[in-house]
Amino acid sequence: MQYNFREIEAKWQKYWAKQQSFRANNQSDKPKFYVLDMFPYPSGAGLHVGHPLGYIASDIYARFKRHKGFNVLHPQGYDSFGLPAEQYAIQTGQHPAITTETNINTYRRQLDQLGFSFDWSREVRTSDPSYYKWTQWIFSELYDSWYDKKEDKARPISALVAILETEGNHQIQAVCDEDTPIFSAADWKQFSSKEQQLILLQYRLTYLAETEVNWCPALGTVLANDEIINGLSERGSHPVVRKKMTQWSMRITAYAQRLLDDLATIDWPQPLKDSQTNWIGRSEGAMVSFQVEGHDAQLEVFTTRPDTIFGVSFMTLAPELELVQKITTEAQRPEVYAYIEATALRSERDRMADVKTISGAFTGAYAIHPFTGKQVPIWIGDYVLAGYGTGAVMAVPCGDQRDYDFAKHFGIDIPNIFEGVDISEEAFADKDDTKIANSDFLNGLSYKKAVKRVIYELEQKNQGYGKVNYRLRDAVFSRQRYWGEPFPVYYIDGMPQMIDAAHLPVRLPEVEKYLPTETGEPPLGNATQWAWCTTTNRVVANDKMDHKTIFPLELNTMPGWAGSSWYFNRYMDANNIEAFASKEALDYWQDVDLYIGGSEHATGHLLYSRFWQKFLFDRGHVPVQEYAKKLINQGMITGTSAFVYRVEGENKVVSKGLIGDQEVQPIHADVAMVNSSDELNVEAFKKWRPEYAEAEWVLEEGKYIVGREVEKMSKSKYNVVNPDNICQEYGADSLRLYEMFLGPLEQSKPWNTAGITGVHSFLKKLWKLYIGEEGLKVTDCQPTKDNLKTLHKTIKKVEEDIENFSFNTSVSTFMIAVNELTAQKCSSKAILQDLIVLISPYAPHISEELWAQLGNTESISTAAFPKFEASHLVESSKEYPISFNGKMRFKLELPLDMSKEEIEKTVLAHEKTQAQLQGRTPKKVIVVPGKIVNVVG
Repeated sequence: MQYNFREIEAKWQKYWAKQQSFRANNQSDKPKFYVLDMFPYPSGAGLHVGHPLGYIASDIYARFKRHKGFNVLHPQGYDSFGLPAEQYAIQTGQHPAITTETNINTYRRQLDQLGFSFDWSREVRTSDPSYYKWTQWIFSELYDSWYDKKEDKARPISALVAILETEGNHQIQAVCDEDTPIFSAADWKQFSSKEQQLILLQYRLTYLAETEVNWCPALGTVLANDEIINGLSERGSHPVVRKKMTQWSMRITAYAQRLLDDLATIDWPQPLKDSQTNWIGRSEGAMVSFQVEGHDAQLEVFTTRPDTIFGVSFMTLAPELELVQKITTEAQRPEVYAYIEATALRSERDRMADVKTISGAFTGAYAIHPFTGKQVPIWIGDYVLAGYGTGAVMAVPCGDQRDYDFAKHFGIDIPNIFEGVDISEEAFADKDDTKIANSDFLNGLSYKKAVKRVIYELEQKNQGYGKVNYRLRDAVFSRQRYWGEPFPVYYIDGMPQMIDAAHLPVRLPEVEKYLPTETGEPPLGNATQWAWCTTTNRVVANDKMDHKTIFPLELNTMPGWAGSSWYFNRYMDANNIEAFASKEALDYWQDVDLYIGGSEHATGHLLYSRFWQKFLFDRGHVPVQEYAKKLINQGMITGTSAFVYRVEGENKVVSKGLIGDQEVQPIHADVAMVNSSDELNVEAFKKWRPEYAEAEWVLEEGKYIVGREVEKMSKSKYNVVNPDNICQEYGADSLRLYEMFLGPLEQSKPWNTAGITGVHSFLKKLWKLYIGEEGLKVTDCQPTKDNLKTLHKTIKKVEEDIENFSFNTSVSTFMIAVNELTAQKCSSKAILQDLIVLISPYAPHISEELWAQLGNTESISTAAFPKFEASHLVESSKEYPISFNGKMRFKLELPLDMSKEEIEKTVLAHEKTQAQLQGRTPKKVIVVPGKIVNVVG
């Protein structure tokens, strides 16, 4: 019987689906274990061989835990809202739901053929109304909440209203907008309903506000910072500008300290924790007020170095601050306005990353120093961002290199406030090794003492106070797209109103065009059925809008991270229509025990989801504050790209070995056109790229040899390897084993299709260990000591490897075990049945088949993981080399616990010794227990 992997894999995939072999129960006597992958966005390109790496690792662990007696939840779904489907809709007119459904079908087929043990009964799709109903509900809950600093948690907005009605907001310790007015209970009662709503918006955890956003005109939408690369949109590389828009925002800043503190409670990779820590950016310092000369305006500045306040020689404002246009003098207006326009073309990330360019403009205005009373010139510079802190910086060039370079460039004074320090060449930033000078009452003080003193003096003058600040900003939550979650919001007199949970979901309407309207409204502005009737509680036609009982609905949709911020909870009870998950299910599963996904989500999904989880915990909807106990960031499987080389300025393409000193332009070639010897199929390339059909091709001995470079596996680099092809040629089990064999899970490693033949050969050898030409070779014979030793050292190593996520070394261990057992001619069922259970998490199809061949009627997934017995690794005897005058003549196996005297006596009595001695008496016998015996004489 041959190893027919195609037939075997199809057979068992069908069996698992029919039997629902991996369906988890929400109640069980077994301990629970929840294994989760970051769910994929179903793109049109489908999976390439790099995508399954994390899925294979999580599947091995999920299968292992089932063998160990756990009730395992291992679900899968789709993050199915996304810009690519919308862009395709814009180009073709095809509804994004149709595109998404087609793509999901491709993904499902590919995932199934890889043998993953997913519980598909719990599949979720973020674009399914039955799912985004609960995303809308969570949004409404955020809207109906405020953050109580005193209790350090979110509370219902009704509790805040009760306080405002009886006490006003004088004593409230809450996270709110900086410009929230102070008022009494009497004032509150005098406010109109709209005024009260506006004030509550300043407290709500999701709120409307005019904010600076990254606007991409080509895509017609706002982009998050992590969706922009070098000033261009990640999708399509379109220009991005800064623009003010009224947007929904999430008050994630309320949770900044808890997000920081609770990193210590979760087992996540330290580099990822560091990324979140830096992104949140906690710093301690002081808020300082500078009066703007000639204006009724204050510049509020946060600084971590208030001790350097006497070194301030200029102020720098973010160009986009409204105050800039108010205080700029007539003479400076042309220069300042031109600078503002130029800055609007750069993304925040680009501005932050560019540390070499020095640019700015003087506003002509001055601030007044709070202690000296001297004029401080006010500049604008694009390295200051309106969204970070207050958008204003007190520049101390003697203590900050960027301020120093700015001052040098523009000829601004650089006063020295550090005792005994030379600042003629560069700024001095070491705060711990010097004392303050030229600073009035701070002279002679160390950094720590100076900070305390200056904060005290600022508070006495009512021009500042000590403050903890965070770099983290509230998250913009609106997108000007069609293919996203609709907001459950309508407007009365411009004020947002939430649609009651009983009437959710608010479904996406049909539209003729997926582009913004001619008047610049988001795509939902094209809908003809997009108004809310408060009497029937349903969506009605726009032309019925009377602003009495029928009102306009929100035109923006939610961002891509909305649905992914809570999906791990939905999996616990995915088919519940009464709640996002039942209390019983949430209490049983609690949290994710193992989460596997990419580190690129560190400051996006992995931060926002922690925020939502903490909020849901505060409001009593989930039982734990952190949703994932352990996180592993899998590495990347890179592609080996192929390049052809066009000579600059000529219609000539030259083979790699003949480039020499010529200036060439590397051009990606499709790896499918290149053989294992790096030879390009030139004719295929010419058909693919007809612009090179008439080029002069300079070959090496009649062949065109491509260049190679390891890059990210990507469709745009033409280095993608389709897993469908690998499964067809070698099988899913070979692919699973090979991806694990490539190297440690967390590391990046290059793909090489040629390497998969090794693991495929291993599976053939494994098959032959069980199956011969006549069928099953396995018998009930007793295992030998060597059989048991091989098995139990394999059990020990594999269990340790899986627990440590060292999957690559397990594959090596399997190969060694099969080689040893083959050499031992092992046919013992007692050995081979346990061995196949060890291998089954890695290669489930062949394992199921061999398990069934051994006579088992239930799936191998129900089998217990073999128990390691150390006694089988303890050696009870030793094969001694018996030497005569230093030359080994024969070997003799003796018990390890035999004494030296007994060893000597046994050796001398042996017939082979007698033959060697021929009646002579040896001079002496050297015995080294456990090693050698040497007869001298």
